[in-house]
Amino acid sequence: MADLGTTYLGLELDHPIISGACPLADTLDGARRLEDAGAAAVVLRSLYEEQLRAEAFATHESLVASTESFPESTTFLPEPDEFILGPDEYLGHLARVHDALDVPVIASLNGAAPGPWLDYAPMMEQAGADALELNIYEVVTDPVDTAELVESRLAEIVREVASRTALPIAVKLAPFYTSFASVAARVEQAGARGLVLFNRFFEPDIDTENIEVAPHLELSSRSELLLRLRWLAIVSGRIDADLAVSGGVHSEIDAVKAVMSGARAVQIVSEPLKGGAHRFGEIRDALNDWLDEHEYESVSQMRGSMNLNRCPDPTAFTRTQYIRMILTWRPQD
Repeated sequence: MADLGTTYLGLELDHPIISGACPLADTLDGARRLEDAGAAAVVLRSLYEEQLRAEAFATHESLVASTESFPESTTFLPEPDEFILGPDEYLGHLARVHDALDVPVIASLNGAAPGPWLDYAPMMEQAGADALELNIYEVVTDPVDTAELVESRLAEIVREVASRTALPIAVKLAPFYTSFASVAARVEQAGARGLVLFNRFFEPDIDTENIEVAPHLELSSRSELLLRLRWLAIVSGRIDADLAVSGGVHSEIDAVKAVMSGARAVQIVSEPLKGGAHRFGEIRDALNDWLDEHEYESVSQMRGSMNLNRCPDPTAFTRTQYIRMILTWRPQD
């Protein structure tokens, strides 16, 4: 039997398959089911910058004025009851889950700009989190916001969090940067212990009958994995931060590809949401069978074997392969 053990953010994991942030861990019983089903670690859903800002605003207004003095505050921010857990409830849930589970529990903060919401990082540490996933989700719409400004803001957030807590920090990023490899290195230098590739932007649709923007959310598919494999392979071996993949992993073969590209942890969400929590154990066992069949002694032996530095054809990840594919493609008969 192959050794499936891995380390991620300094945490010893029995295997790389972990539960990404999702509703399955919103209750203590749900988190226990994830562990029982075979998840090697559990990432809780996020506390949001807007949620924390709204609570701080409401506290202030209860002391000095009605919130209606600032109508925009109630127009654009979600209502408090739209969030699954309030800040205090979240910290209490985190503490209970940490005490109940034997696997690592990773808390999550989600935001886009530096601010007081980052003060919750040390609170999460005090509540028992084993690590922190910092989910940076920014949709840049202002033409005056340059790439340098956006990336500097990102690095500032990471530095601020790292200065507030001793928890190892994994930064969950979107792929939409001018030079993602440079951003990865910059985030690591700012204090990140790991990177999660990638955040999923939920693209709105257009309702042509009602003439309105229609929110649209779909679970991931395997087609999304390819972008993640490319950038895992490119940054693996070039930075020291631990890498995790999020999005597009639905089977042991997907996990093998991610580890070969350099991932230390493989987050799955859509598969257990669709097929049940038992998918963690099934994918773990199938991963072990694959390693045995292909005569690997361990996950670590396989890790990074197909990254840009070690794969047989590094041009497959670069512009050269793009040109070759375009020029040699022919329609099927």
